[in-house]
Amino acid sequence: MKTRAITAFFFTIVMLGSILLGAYTFSGFYLLLSLVALLEFYKMIKIGGIRPHRNIGVVVAALIYITTAAYHFLQFELKYLLLIIPLVFSIFIAELYKKNKIPFANISYTFVGFVYVTIPFCFFYSLGFLMNFEEYSFHFPLAFLLMLWANDTGAYLFGMKLGKRKLFERHSPKKSWEGFFGGVFTSLVVSIVLSFQFTEVEPVVWAGMAAIISCFGTLGDLVESMLKRSLEVKDSGSFLPGHGGFLDRFDGLLIAAPIVYVYLYLLIH
Repeated sequence: MKTRAITAFFFTIVMLGSILLGAYTFSGFYLLLSLVALLEFYKMIKIGGIRPHRNIGVVVAALIYITTAAYHFLQFELKYLLLIIPLVFSIFIAELYKKNKIPFANISYTFVGFVYVTIPFCFFYSLGFLMNFEEYSFHFPLAFLLMLWANDTGAYLFGMKLGKRKLFERHSPKKSWEGFFGGVFTSLVVSIVLSFQFTEVEPVVWAGMAAIISCFGTLGDLVESMLKRSLEVKDSGSFLPGHGGFLDRFDGLLIAAPIVYVYLYLLIH
């Protein structure tokens, strides 16, 4: 617990700094984070005998993220996104030169990495430009992380004290319904506090965001648990002492961020 607490303390400072220090720091930090998480995903997949195209995958993932960032900074025409397509499909050509009995499994999991890791990080990144596509605001990304952390903390504490009914025992034996609703409660409390500080949207919108993060963040955790159990892996990595890898720390974001972005976009625009 001491190791986990120390790691969490410094990790939280770095995370908050990456959001509060401006658009360029925010862009660079989450580019790096998304690529490390993707590498962890590809490394885990290799344990199952699949050989994804790691190098091409990382290059394509970086271009997808950079293109997303460039769109917010430069507001270029969306037609230039088509330039990524040839590189994406080069994965099929590269597989021709591999000696492997399951070529399309390798190709498929390379693409799954984009869908599961890279695109959700792009949606989270875009939360910083949601109010104005050209100007960065830290309010939505910061609120997202605070609500996600509140959900995780509340779920852990309520689950430890009151947890009796299993939420999804097949994939995560320790999660309980009591912990889930405890996470929803703490996330809603944070949303109420934030609604007094950030007034871009009504308090009910912040509350809806908290509910979505709690529900889909929990599902994201379960999805990664399903992945790790299928590969018989305990953690996605060992970079964060006591916490595993970056993919372990951001599993809730991967499912919740796209849903939250769509929710806020439809309400704001």
